[in-house]
Amino acid sequence: MPVKAQERATERESGRSGALVLAAVLVAVFVVPTSISGTGVALPSIGADLHAGLVPLQWVVNAFNVAFACFTLVWGSIADIIGRVRAFALGAVIYAAASLVSVLATDVLLLDAARALAGVGGAAIFSGGAALLSTVFEGPARGRAFALFGTVAGIGVSFGPSLSGVLIDGAGWRWVFAVHVAVLALVLPAVPAMSRAVGHTRNPDARVDVPGSALFVLAMLLLTTAIAQGSQWGWGSAGVLGLFAGTAVALLAFVAVERRVAHPVLDLGVVANRRFLALCLVPVAGSFGFVTMLTYLPGYLTGAAGYSSGAAGAVMLLLTVPMLVLPMAAAKLVARGASALGVIRLSLVLLLVGVLGLELFSPEVNLGLVALPMLVTGAGYALAAGLVDGQTLELVAPERAGMAAGFLNTMRLGSEAIAVAVYGALLATVVTARTQDALAGYPVDPAAVAATAAGGDLAGPVASVPEGQRDGLTRVLVDAYDGAFHTVAGVLAGICAALLVLVLVLLRGSAKQR
Repeated sequence: MPVKAQERATERESGRSGALVLAAVLVAVFVVPTSISGTGVALPSIGADLHAGLVPLQWVVNAFNVAFACFTLVWGSIADIIGRVRAFALGAVIYAAASLVSVLATDVLLLDAARALAGVGGAAIFSGGAALLSTVFEGPARGRAFALFGTVAGIGVSFGPSLSGVLIDGAGWRWVFAVHVAVLALVLPAVPAMSRAVGHTRNPDARVDVPGSALFVLAMLLLTTAIAQGSQWGWGSAGVLGLFAGTAVALLAFVAVERRVAHPVLDLGVVANRRFLALCLVPVAGSFGFVTMLTYLPGYLTGAAGYSSGAAGAVMLLLTVPMLVLPMAAAKLVARGASALGVIRLSLVLLLVGVLGLELFSPEVNLGLVALPMLVTGAGYALAAGLVDGQTLELVAPERAGMAAGFLNTMRLGSEAIAVAVYGALLATVVTARTQDALAGYPVDPAAVAATAAGGDLAGPVASVPEGQRDGLTRVLVDAYDGAFHTVAGVLAGICAALLVLVLVLLRGSAKQR
């Protein structure tokens, strides 16, 4: 065979191998963020079916998010040791097995454990998948591959609630997890071909930073548990304060360990750059202003406004549609000379304005009135989604890009877990306070009813009282849930405003340093 013909054949084979790896990674990556955002839609159905209390029900979401956030950095190291294809495949197997257990679960605690295991698998899919794309593609092809990676992840997060709503209405909440099993079952047969395409990527000299990883995981678990239990134990209780204190001790120990180990899971020097730190805080604002609404706004629509799960998922499209067009639009603006930091600043302003506009929600509100705030909130999240990663990684040397990306994604995923836990805990606290006296005239356990209502299930407590009292109890619970929603939304707006100010100050300070 002539040399040129042989080169063309090799290029075609390489292209087919790269396309296979890209397709497998994108399919698996799509599943993970749909689970992050879509599971919240199923919480009322899960709570009613499994007779779950509020805190165990919240951990159906929290367990996945916390495990995912904690193990993202760890799996990056493991992929270097055992090979990137193997790490990716192992993550897919863990995720599929955990999802199958979720389908079959008859107890909420078993479901919580399965969701935590799925989070561990999801972290491997993301870390191993990103490493695979970096290995297989080079130059402009690598840029396109990572653009698709980010777009698919964003679409998964954005449309997870809508897809879950359709599945719940049509077949029940268990099918939310059954679909994950089916999709990943399509990915695993491609693993042998992926191994042949990628080759050996093991680094036998690499070592996992076990002490640092363990301390980081411990700190995240203590922090999220403290937030989740605050509404049950009391925010000033010895248990909650002890958990917060333990978080601080674990983080201090983590910093001390990372300064001394030869191969730290996080090089603390990457956060010394003020511009780098500012950009890493941008997705944190998105977690509090956007991801929390993706997770819990469907519960408000079904519980307080009387929407079906499918209708609530359809309404959520107003929040998620901007994700389809604005990331690419933002990239084109910057390519034509617009300031990337200017677009990012605009995104934070839009996010804050949108969250403030969500205060217009009420059980009887006209959908047209809240459509604009929902679109603005989605736009604020979507504009920065594609820019932050590129702008952040430009600030570090190529050999430190993996660690920088790991830190950015830890900030992104960790803040999502914390934001969702904060929202759920505050909602439960406010609902309990608002119903404590009003439920005295009903033959119910006020604490149990408040906890159930805070989980989005208002129909269950109403059905448990005599028919003549149902209308009155419905009004009490709807008013309490509606008031709690607005209180928590105000807190989220305050957090977004504080992050906006902090990012602006850090960016200004970085400009002065330069």
